[in-house]
Amino acid sequence: MTIALLTLLHILIPVYWLGGDLGAFYGSSFMVDPKRTVPERMLALKILNDIDMAPRTALILALPTGFTLAATKGWLAVSPLLVALVWVVALVWLALAWAVHLSHGGGSSWTRPTDLAIRYVVIVGTFGTAIASLAGLIDIPLFIALKLIALGICICLGLFIRMLLAPLGPAIVSMKTDGPSPQSDAAIAGVISRTRPAVLAIWVAVLAASYFGIAMPL
Repeated sequence: MTIALLTLLHILIPVYWLGGDLGAFYGSSFMVDPKRTVPERMLALKILNDIDMAPRTALILALPTGFTLAATKGWLAVSPLLVALVWVVALVWLALAWAVHLSHGGGSSWTRPTDLAIRYVVIVGTFGTAIASLAGLIDIPLFIALKLIALGICICLGLFIRMLLAPLGPAIVSMKTDGPSPQSDAAIAGVISRTRPAVLAIWVAVLAASYFGIAMPL
């Protein structure tokens, strides 16, 4: 029963991740549509930001659910204390991510930097563990190493998308304050357009990780 519930929970990670990403991807088309009124476009932005928390939550929970499942099935020889520690860190990270979201991307002076710091630590940890495994320095199943690489890639792409989205805020403020203009419309559309290849790359990485988890342990 425990393994079944853990497996279900881990399977739901890519479901909500890809589903939320698809909703945000579709919602962005309304935000960049110059035929829509400013209130409509602002509502589309709010819906997009809210829906986007599904994949952000899924990303954070991917590691503890997968780690727990691997430990329970005997793929990783780790102590229950380490499993508990991973969950504590993940839940703290999740709380920080939601705090940043609920404060409209701002948050206190430490929540956003701490969230970013955790992401960088997880990137180093996932890639470092995977490389050590592939080099034969530690004993981890190949499919888990590949899934760690996929997760690290997703986090890197997420940070890259954040960087690409930086000019969006001023363009949105300009549209909301002064009304839409060809310049603000072009700026908003350009930012969204530049993020889409990275979003599609995340989808590929999530699907690859899902395939590794289903096919390789058999």
